Amino acid sequence: MTPALTWARLQDLDCTELEGAADGWGRSSNRADAARDRIDQQLLTGLRAEQEGEAARAAVARLRRLGRNLQYVYTECGLLRTTLNSLAHEMRLQQRALAEALDDAAALKFTVHADGSVTYPAAGEGLVDGAPLRGGTATSNGAPALTPPSGLVAPNPHTAKAQDIADRVTRAVRTAAEIDWRYAGILRRLKAEEGLKVPDSTWKDAAGDAGAVREAAGAYLADAIPSDATPAQRRDWWAGLTQEQREEYLAVYPDRIGNMDGIPALVRDAANRDNLQLLIGKLEGRDDDRSVTQLAGLREIDRHLGAGTRPPMFLLGIGDEGNGRAIVSFGNPDTAKNVAAYVPGLNTALDEDFAKNDLKRARDTAIATREIDQSSATVAWLGYDAPQFPDGMESLSVMGDERAVAGGRSFNGFISGVAAANAHSDPHLVAIGHSYGSRTVGAATQEGDGSPGVDDIVLIGSPGVGVDRAEDLGVGSGHVFVGAAENDVVTKASSKLQAGFGALGGPHGYAVGSLIDRDDHLWFGRDPASEAFGATRFRSAEGPPLVGLKGLSFAAHSQYFDREGADTVSADSIALIAAGHSHRVKVEEPR
Repeated sequence: MTPALTWARLQDLDCTELEGAADGWGRSSNRADAARDRIDQQLLTGLRAEQEGEAARAAVARLRRLGRNLQYVYTECGLLRTTLNSLAHEMRLQQRALAEALDDAAALKFTVHADGSVTYPAAGEGLVDGAPLRGGTATSNGAPALTPPSGLVAPNPHTAKAQDIADRVTRAVRTAAEIDWRYAGILRRLKAEEGLKVPDSTWKDAAGDAGAVREAAGAYLADAIPSDATPAQRRDWWAGLTQEQREEYLAVYPDRIGNMDGIPALVRDAANRDNLQLLIGKLEGRDDDRSVTQLAGLREIDRHLGAGTRPPMFLLGIGDEGNGRAIVSFGNPDTAKNVAAYVPGLNTALDEDFAKNDLKRARDTAIATREIDQSSATVAWLGYDAPQFPDGMESLSVMGDERAVAGGRSFNGFISGVAAANAHSDPHLVAIGHSYGSRTVGAATQEGDGSPGVDDIVLIGSPGVGVDRAEDLGVGSGHVFVGAAENDVVTKASSKLQAGFGALGGPHGYAVGSLIDRDDHLWFGRDPASEAFGATRFRSAEGPPLVGLKGLSFAAHSQYFDREGADTVSADSIALIAAGHSHRVKVEEPR
């Protein structure tokens, strides 16, 4: 393209050349992706399984670096492909507008000159002598003519038509020139740094590149993404795309595709692994607490992905909004007959602790569940802003239902997506809520028709779920299971304390004993472990007492998933329920 763009040059522009170049970059992107996949799925897996020692560790490190480089090549080449295809798409729109204007001129026997002016012939009749009115030439500055004809002289009927054609020709040329200028800037940015390494600073540049291409490709790609559709409709939308279209969406919108419920797990995983690197690049170098905290969590997730896990790890969601988002499945939820989703609670955020401890809970549960039924997957679902208690009990966000209700809506969307993408006609779906996460699961069951497809609900360390009877959760009281350790104070947090907070504006003046429930009503309703609630209570280790020689301890609240101590009865029960063998759990008398 050239700044001296004319309508003739716009007319002659061969957009198929742009699309051919896009195809070439697409092939390069696909080759890089295939090579990266071979490293991850074959070379690294085989090396870890068959080799040990310093040399093996060094080889793994080099292969991981090569895989990271190939991931960058895949991303940047994919952005180039979409940029060129989007450029061709927008130029074609202006060619179409120009062609329509030229066709109208030809039909009226007007002449369109090289500068875009339009000459029209004599026509009409004069008011005095009835002679045809003179022809003329209409020119345009790009805006429609606004001056009305004089009422004293009859206008040539061709004048307004010629002016309209001239305006349309000029507008198409000017718009095409603006498009050319805009895309030239984007293409100049899409270049790699020299060297064989891809540091975080390069991924930061890649994140900026992706943002620029997204902005440019809005009409070409983004407008067609079914953000407001149901998970089943999104699944069908993705299935109806061509392979090239899928590759472009993955290259330009990994954040949206990767976090869209209903899209296949393998696709979401691929998109989110790319978006993970973009997020790391985006947050790298920032010094605010939130960015530093989230960056540590992202790096730890990236370490897990690079190390390889059994069961295999699928990154079903990642994002930096709010306190951060991360959805990780151990096992493929699309092919597993049993899928359990674990919702964490108070103080959970996208940080290093989540990436280490909450993911370990999900992975341990997945391993134990697969020992019972190999066709199983367990998900750690951080798809909402869990309440935070960073400074003792000064933050009152945990006291309310708002975050649980918002999280419940998001959780239902995720579960609907699992059901829509699963290969089984009737998969066994289990919702596991821990701490405030149990309140979130409870809120999900009260949205609309409830949690779609959920067969069993597990509530552990629960301060109440927002309903007073197990049957109100929509799965039948016989499918609601509760773990409540004797020394877990959260399962005994009195509803009276909530009133105290409202009256006093804070916790001041409350003794430890005031935390304890004196009836069966907890913070968010009736105690799920109570007889009146009507759920099945399974055995849990008592855990350390709240007050001991070393002071206050809340360890009993976080031990339900433990598989490394002497008493794993709670973790065993969770695995049995997740595998569809709830009849084998060891029950305990309700409170």
